[in-house]
Order: sequence, then structure tokens, then C-alpha cells
Amino acid sequence: MFLDPTNDVAFKRIFGNENKKNILISFLNSILELPNDRLITEINIENPYQIPKIKELKETILDVRCKDSRGINYIVEIQLCKQSAFEKRVLYYTSKAYTNQIEIGEDYPKLNQIIFLGILDFNMFDGDNYLSTHLIFNKETFKNEFKDFRFSFVELPKFNKNEQELVTIEDKWIYFLKNAKNLKIIPENIQESDIKDAFELLDKYGWSKEELEIYDTISIYRQDERGRLEQAKVEGEKIGIEKGKTEGKYETAKKMKQKGFDIKVIAEITGLTENEIEKL
Repeated sequence: MFLDPTNDVAFKRIFGNENKKNILISFLNSILELPNDRLITEINIENPYQIPKIKELKETILDVRCKDSRGINYIVEIQLCKQSAFEKRVLYYTSKAYTNQIEIGEDYPKLNQIIFLGILDFNMFDGDNYLSTHLIFNKETFKNEFKDFRFSFVELPKFNKNEQELVTIEDKWIYFLKNAKNLKIIPENIQESDIKDAFELLDKYGWSKEELEIYDTISIYRQDERGRLEQAKVEGEKIGIEKGKTEGKYETAKKMKQKGFDIKVIAEITGLTENEIEKL
């Protein structure tokens, strides 16, 4: 039985595993679509997997941070539901990692590229592309001259390929993230050793009791968080509808008043009080 790789602690256990760096290297090379001359061959995981404490879960960001042999920095994060100002948080988070590379007074040339990779379980951008990359371009020449920031996102809901349609290793990794929790065996057409290693790390029977407890706690917390956000959205829509209805009543009353309708008639039609209408 495979656990859910989008669970924060499972994600970190797979991709932040110092004993299985090949998994993270394969994942980044394929999802970021790096060309042959830019492929990652060595990597240093800066915040390797450790079992978090339950009491600290709400304050803990279980991302994966690493640096390759050229000094390029990578931040990989899983996000299950869209939060308010999520885009700004990504920019802040990435910018902070960028500036933290040097101390005050050090040379700016020491600053190196930051690549943010977000795995999203919600739709964020227009269009059907499940994988998108965002760079800073000169709007006249379309040259990417500010190269130190790159943002890539995988939107899991947009990925609808079935097992038989998996061709590229990129497809297989995204299929793994979205569907592993529903599988009992590794699909036959997934022969890549790195992805097989990731499946093995998801095998429930390879987890300790403490790890499973943390896994379940995170699942419950994330489900509650999703429920709160969905409820807030519903309440917001209700408030918007009621506000629209009220504004519509006032607009109707104002027009009727301008055309000389009797205030009592306006009150009967709109449901507003005569006092409210007189103030218009």
C-alpha cells in the first residue's frame, strides 16, 4: 500500500532523503526540463528529512531546499490549496532565500540563481498546461537578462493522463505525485529506477509508528485547512450575493424616486424602509 506523496512529510521523506539523492536529481532534471548541458549531477540537500514534532507542525514549512555543484539553489514545495496572496508569499519566500546567500557588505557577484518549484493541488493559471515556467523577460527583446529568478509550477488537477499514456519521465513523475496513493503496485511501464525508489519509500510498511502518526496528523490538519478555506469561500460568495442584492435595491429605489414614484410604492417594491428611501 502506497501513501500519499503530496502529504508534506511523505513529500519531504521522498525528495529530502540524503540516502536517495538520485530521486531528487531525477525529479528536478525532468520536471524543470533542464537541457543536457545544465543537468544536475550532484546535489547537496540543505534541510534533509527529519521527523517533525506534532506540536510544531502548523509552524513548520516542509519544503525541500538543495544546491547543485554549480551553486544554483532549488526550493521545492508542495501546496494543497490556494491561500490568500499565495503568489506574493512565493515571491517573498524566494527573494528571502536569494538575499540570505550573502551577509551585509559582501560582494553581490556571490549571489546565485534561485529556482522555485511549486507542486500545486489546485489550478493557479489560465490555460490547460499543467507545467509552466515563469521568467523575467525584456518586453522588447524577450531576452531573459535577469536570470537569477525562475519559478516553475506543476498544477496536478490539469494532469489527466492515464497509465497507458505515460511516455516521458516527466509524465511519470507527475503521475506518481497525483496517483500513487490510489495504486497497490508500481505500473508496468514505469521502469525508471529513481521512480521505483520513490514508490518504495511510499510503502506504508516501511514507515515507523512515529512517522505514520505524523503522516496522519498532517493529513487531518491539511483536510481541516482545506475545509476552512472552502467554507470561507462559500461565506464570501454569500456575502457578495447579499451585498449585490442590497446595492441593487438602492439603485432601483434611486431611479424610481428620480422618476417621481411615490415613496410608499418604492418601499413596497424594493423592501427598503421609507426612511432609507428618503435619504437617497
